[in-house]
Amino acid sequence: MAKPATIKIKLESEEGTGSFYVTRKNSRTKTDKLVMRKYDPKLRKHVNFKETKIK
Repeated sequence: MAKPATIKIKLESEEGTGSFYVTRKNSRTKTDKLVMRKYDPKLRKHVNFKETKIK
């Protein structure tokens, strides 16, 4: 069977608060690490979230 195109990834806060989001991405078209600017509830402001593996 073929490998699925979308994989689950974890977006973890670059500020080190421990906040994270779980989302999906197409691993065939988006080969680089994903960085998104999202809301961090512990800091109560928008910061960069970087892609990490789900453990």
